[in-house]
Amino acid sequence: MTSPTQQRLRLSGGTELSFITAGDASNPALLLLHGFPSSSRTFQGIIPGLARVAFVIAPDLPGYGQSAPLPAPSFQAFSGTIKELLTHLGIDRRFIYLHDWGAPVGLQVAMQSPDLVSGLIIQSANAHRTGFGPQWQATFEFWSNPTEENEREATAFLTLEGTREQYLGGLPEDIAARINGEPWIEDWRVMNQPGGMDTQRALLADYANHAARFSLIADYIETRQPPALMLWGRHDPFFDIAETLSWMKDLPRMEAHIFDGGHFLLETHAEAAAALMTCFIERTQRP
Repeated sequence: MTSPTQQRLRLSGGTELSFITAGDASNPALLLLHGFPSSSRTFQGIIPGLARVAFVIAPDLPGYGQSAPLPAPSFQAFSGTIKELLTHLGIDRRFIYLHDWGAPVGLQVAMQSPDLVSGLIIQSANAHRTGFGPQWQATFEFWSNPTEENEREATAFLTLEGTREQYLGGLPEDIAARINGEPWIEDWRVMNQPGGMDTQRALLADYANHAARFSLIADYIETRQPPALMLWGRHDPFFDIAETLSWMKDLPRMEAHIFDGGHFLLETHAEAAAALMTCFIERTQRP
């Protein structure tokens, strides 16, 4: 097993993508896609264990972590960078971990090459209208009427406190106490680098295009029925727990686990999640 290695790839558009690899490249590939406002750091607690059974690939999406922002950020553009990365690494079949902002990216990658999907790991990944809770109302109004005032309302969460809330929102105190340090501080620093806030605003607007593709995603899931594992924090305030039932209806053979955790489940339940992912990968790869 190889130790986690931080690498950089110069993309065709000229910007650089930072990514981590770990494990033997002959093992099944596992693509880990993080969400807002974090980076590949999200997966630091599970990469060593998973590297025993998989070739782990954990990129910093453009504008996050150590990756440079794109001139025109969108989930389609992000999926293009990930496809470049997979081509660069010579990756054929792959498991894809979907989380938050990483879900639109990973689902586009999956749907463009469905025969190469070994399985999906679904964690606070929205692909149905049921995932939108009441806190999305300002965003809906911005999508339907994109005025400057509505954009201000929809992006009011882009503060240090709003960034912290991504980690702690809805969590019981004893569960929140498991989080190591204050990871939102580094996220906020990165968000305030040149191009950082432009990326956040562009992706919030572009998420409307992801929602518009829900019917296409449903067709893909119904037709392909990819092997799937769900890991979900029941206290996630951003994606309603009703979304778990929608996924389970779409994928009736999916293994689903609901944890006493939040939006950043791996901050508090990394060991348990890694064990389930390891079993899922090994089981799915058996002849």
